[in-house]
Amino acid sequence: MWKMSGTQMDSLSYRIEVNITLRVIDIIYPLTQFQLPTLYPFPILSFFSSISSYLPPTIMVQYMGSISLLFAALLFIVFQPYSATATVTYNVVNLGARGDGSTDNTKAFLGAWAAACGSVSPATIYVPPGRYLLRNAVFRGCNNHAITFIIHATLLAPSDYRIMGDAPNWLGFQDVTGVSIIGGVLDAQGIDLWACKMSGKNCPSGATTLRFSKSNNILVRGLISLNSQMFHIVINGCHNVKLQGLRVSASGHSPNTDGIHVQLSSGVMISDTKIKTGDDCISIGPGATNLWIENVDCGPGHGISIGSLAKDLEEEGVQNVTVKSVTFTGTQNGVRIKSWARPSNGFVKHVVFQHIGMVNVQNPIVVDQNYCPRQENCPGQVSGVKVSDVRYEDIHGTSASEIAVKFDCSPTNPCTGIKLKDVKLTYKNKSPKSLCVNADGTASGFVMPASCLL
Repeated sequence: MWKMSGTQMDSLSYRIEVNITLRVIDIIYPLTQFQLPTLYPFPILSFFSSISSYLPPTIMVQYMGSISLLFAALLFIVFQPYSATATVTYNVVNLGARGDGSTDNTKAFLGAWAAACGSVSPATIYVPPGRYLLRNAVFRGCNNHAITFIIHATLLAPSDYRIMGDAPNWLGFQDVTGVSIIGGVLDAQGIDLWACKMSGKNCPSGATTLRFSKSNNILVRGLISLNSQMFHIVINGCHNVKLQGLRVSASGHSPNTDGIHVQLSSGVMISDTKIKTGDDCISIGPGATNLWIENVDCGPGHGISIGSLAKDLEEEGVQNVTVKSVTFTGTQNGVRIKSWARPSNGFVKHVVFQHIGMVNVQNPIVVDQNYCPRQENCPGQVSGVKVSDVRYEDIHGTSASEIAVKFDCSPTNPCTGIKLKDVKLTYKNKSPKSLCVNADGTASGFVMPASCLL
């Protein structure tokens, strides 16, 4: 007969309660990682088996009530979300869309959005295979913060650019939260508009293909953007945005077709993406903070640029930007910071360019605070933008020009805290040159061309 004193019983009771609590925690956490409720009973059964193996029957009887209550609460916590969050799917074809390449499907897509917004459960808008013509459309925020587009199709803008006229965007999302776009091809058919612009005729500016404005918790994965009239993707005034596995493509001669533009936004990640375009592969505007860019292939294009800045006197700064594991091929620039020579209270600081490959790049590393494309309407002043704490680490490859590193900084706001480490660039199998104006910093490791930093 197993006998214990009152003190021993109290001590054992405490240890049993602690062990039960810890075992429940051990079970709850893994369960939250699963998505299939059919997996849940197995750790529960394992729990009962392990408890019963080291407790006498009388103790098991005493604590069975506590154990049952704990697991009743556990089962409610674990299973309750599945009964309340079943996803509702809206197929655009069932709402009148036709993937024949000629029917205007704008109304059907906006109808699917309205239906998803009206759902109290997470909603999926499904676009089956086909070619769906859409005019410009704005998807505005609603109470449903879990809407996913699953696109197995190509969405087409009107081939006649005059149909959209001066609309700023083809597809716009405004004030939305928790929107995901998975897959799909967006073909803006901008070739005729490019030709109009390059001919010098009076043409519309063109529409951005996809814009998110004042939105939070956005995911775009596996999307292909083709032949945008203007910018391909714009992130403006947003927080917590992930752009993963994108493909952006336009002619290397297409005007103003930036691949991805980010401004006034924080917590943006761009990864595993290939961009071929006629302007910046990625452009970073005022107010961009905590931006992470990784595993990107750029070219043709104008590189990855912070700026242009100093367009306005009152302008938010750019800070905490990391660009790593990027390859530039045949681009006009590699990693660039650019500002107009104008007064401004803007700034650029805490920037890292790391593990960068250059293949025949015209200007691999450049800071240009006298930016003036085509030398038209140049302000002829000095830039007020302060550039500081910018690191270049493990930059290697080939330059297409003799000056591979250029820091052309403001005379009133010199660049400070520039750091070069392990930079190896060549020009026609020889060492290129570097140029520094009003630039202060340090160099370490092997650096070629030789540093000109003060």
